[in-house]
Amino acid sequence: MPKEPIDIRQMFHALGDPTRLAVVEKLSRGPKKVTDLAADFEMALPSFTQHLSVLERCGLVRSVKTGRVRTYSLVAKRLRAAQDWLRSQRKAWEKQKGR
Repeated sequence: MPKEPIDIRQMFHALGDPTRLAVVEKLSRGPKKVTDLAADFEMALPSFTQHLSVLERCGLVRSVKTGRVRTYSLVAKRLRAAQDWLRSQRKAWEKQKGR
């Protein structure tokens, strides 16, 4: 079985965590400051920012720092890569199902 590209594996790993998945859902409604993103989670800010780092490393989010405020936004193009991968897998599954 061929290995999948590393970015897809990293992306699904990142999305497999409930906190990171919730962050992606929040960012789908628009950019947010770190403090606004973290407000709904019961964890220390350093722990929360580690989740943001995972999302940023795999390219699902990007951040911009203006003064002392860091704002995160979703990189929709990267989600399309996951969607394309799932679509290709679905075609293969449907072929096997039809046998």
